[in-house]
Amino acid sequence: MFALADCNNFFASCERVFRPDLQGKPVIVLSNNDGCAIARSNEAKALGIKMGAPLFKIRHLVEKHDIAVFSGNMALYGEMSQRVRWVLGEFAPSVEVYSIDEAFLDLRGMNDIDFDAYAKEISAQCWKMTSIPVSVGIAPTKTLAKIASKLCKQYPKLRGGCYMHRPQDIEKVLRKYPIEDVWGIGRKSAAKLHERYVKTAYEFTCLPESAVQKLMGITGVRTWKELQGIPCIEFEDGFEAKQSICVSRSFSTEIYDLKELQEQIANFASDMAEKLRKQHSVTSEVTVFAYTNRFREDLPQTHSSSLVTYTTPTAEQRTIVASAVQATSDLFRSGYGYKKAGVIATGIMDQSDIMQSMFEDTDSIEREHKITSALDAINSTFGAGTVKLAVQGSGHIKSTREKQSPHYTTRWTDLPKVSVK
Repeated sequence: MFALADCNNFFASCERVFRPDLQGKPVIVLSNNDGCAIARSNEAKALGIKMGAPLFKIRHLVEKHDIAVFSGNMALYGEMSQRVRWVLGEFAPSVEVYSIDEAFLDLRGMNDIDFDAYAKEISAQCWKMTSIPVSVGIAPTKTLAKIASKLCKQYPKLRGGCYMHRPQDIEKVLRKYPIEDVWGIGRKSAAKLHERYVKTAYEFTCLPESAVQKLMGITGVRTWKELQGIPCIEFEDGFEAKQSICVSRSFSTEIYDLKELQEQIANFASDMAEKLRKQHSVTSEVTVFAYTNRFREDLPQTHSSSLVTYTTPTAEQRTIVASAVQATSDLFRSGYGYKKAGVIATGIMDQSDIMQSMFEDTDSIEREHKITSALDAINSTFGAGTVKLAVQGSGHIKSTREKQSPHYTTRWTDLPKVSVK
């Protein structure tokens, strides 16, 4: 058996953890620059607020229904996600983190267990330890487990846990389950299936395997088998390093000054280098890009990029930031207002696989490694951004986050205060 633990309305639920006064009230969380709704509580959904709805289009609903609005706070959400994973780790020998708000649990080999009660216990314990509502679905395959977890959100009487295993129960659910909502069925595949009058997951399972193979390839066949209770998607409890890392952001207003753009790129490059080191990787090339606001037809437009290559792959802070700043100078065009920029690391490999060039100064490389290690140690001890490079300026990204909640779990200054009388 496999379990899928899915945090309900995760970002909105995180905001409620430290604001219990918002329980039962509509809450939405906004994207970068406070642009669109990327998370909604059930109460906000009931008011008709759609995923991705621009704030300016729903402002009348916000004011009319006194909706609590928050800017995204990824530091808080990442910490709360980790807390949920700690709880999940107590219930299964292996946990596969699928996303910031979802994780699979490997329950194979766990016999003589009332899995329905077990699913409800996992959900209850997550709520008790983290105050995050979690829907837990248990089924013979990962695809069916995801469907079971969604049933928990639709039917409160399940009390956060659903065990779906009997063939007649699975068929009953699949007969009503939209094919486009099945994990692994993309938009294009769903459109192809609709053209063939396949509207539900059950109708999909009734197709011949050869037809599924021709229409969707081996990936589609795996999903087809999983829906029939045949496990085909491997459980991956190991850490898999990313093969590309992108750090980018849209700015609250256009940037016309080279130095200001370099400062932003320096911060992106610093974050990217840190991500490389956390997964014990190095990069052999970095692309720096910046472009104007394509929605401003009254302004001149440009989309520029510059590629940096390293003779010896690296993840060193100063090396990557310095090269990214220089690349920004190469692509910058005076008179253009840049609305978005970023850096992308490719050619990523494990740091143990580095082969240094015989023409490079090994002493210089070792010195940079010691400097980076020292920076990481200080920032790990005293908080992110305690020490940074001068070119990073204040270290702040130029974006609008007027409604961001405090960093309750990651900053000493933001710790909640309790007054006792």
